[in-house]
Amino acid sequence: MKTAELDYLLPEQLIASRPAAERDGGRLLVVGRERDEHRRVVDLAELVPERTLLVVNDTRVYRSRLFGERRGTGGRVELLLLARESSDGGVERWKALGRASKPLRPGTRIDVGPIEVEVDSRDDDGTLRVAVRAEGGVEAAMERHGHVPIPPYLRREDDVDDVERYQTVYARHPGSVAAPTAGLHLSTALLSRLEARGVELGRLVLHVGVGTFRPVAVDDLDQHPMHSEHIEVDEALAAKVAAARARAAPVIAVGTTVARALESAAAPGCPGQLQPMSGETRLLIQPGYRFSVVDGLLTNFHMPKSTLLALVMAFAGKARTRGAYQEAVRCSYRFLSYGDAMWIPERLA
Repeated sequence: MKTAELDYLLPEQLIASRPAAERDGGRLLVVGRERDEHRRVVDLAELVPERTLLVVNDTRVYRSRLFGERRGTGGRVELLLLARESSDGGVERWKALGRASKPLRPGTRIDVGPIEVEVDSRDDDGTLRVAVRAEGGVEAAMERHGHVPIPPYLRREDDVDDVERYQTVYARHPGSVAAPTAGLHLSTALLSRLEARGVELGRLVLHVGVGTFRPVAVDDLDQHPMHSEHIEVDEALAAKVAAARARAAPVIAVGTTVARALESAAAPGCPGQLQPMSGETRLLIQPGYRFSVVDGLLTNFHMPKSTLLALVMAFAGKARTRGAYQEAVRCSYRFLSYGDAMWIPERLA
């Protein structure tokens, strides 16, 4: 796929800097084979077919953005802890990004309140390997002293509202540096209404990495170095998918992260079925991909020239996706992480 096919004009004023007043209060563009329909997210309680299996990503976003001082000079340092790689004797080693007025070389020590960070090494791409220590545990200290890593395109600092709203109501497993944003629309009340209609909830984990924000920088998507993300798909979800197939019920992915995880765990030789999986995925889904597990998709409106948009085009077709995005822009829908949503009830490609 040519990257130019993923491009579109996104007016800056349509990028939502804050969430809707209510989680399920956003607008919803329903994409059908022939036309689009304008609804509200809360209407999903009636739109999702009875007995559907609705699969969510219950990863939890770390408060992984840290502001500290370089020991000895007091120089300001900003760190983003990306992923924990090991833990030994109270010292955790993390992959990180860093920003400071002077290069963060190996041996540099940084203090973030009670959190002590030492740079071990620096990779060619600028990624840091750091040793992190904190009395009582690093994750607990991050919750007290870290900041919510809201996307840079919001062009503001995080605040107290982001602590709740940049997290799904069902988040359980810490590990993401970005929220699975389609799930931000699902309120406890909406989930209860869906359950009352016989909709079953399935859970998996995909820890969203910083690569999700990186635009495609090559002319051909086949040449894009797809980022790796950790997924956990367990036997319980595989059984729920099998049961949904047996009752001829659709499997709906809440977000591109869920779609990517489900397709990564598709059982070879058994169309529509899952196999348990724990590990990394580098699956790049673009037009021409044949979906095995996902029957419907709830998703936000994504950045131009992104692999997320490529996945949506693979599911809904290039022409229908472009048409839907043009309609969303024309009607001033809100875009990106805190924006409105798109509901694609069936595969259109």
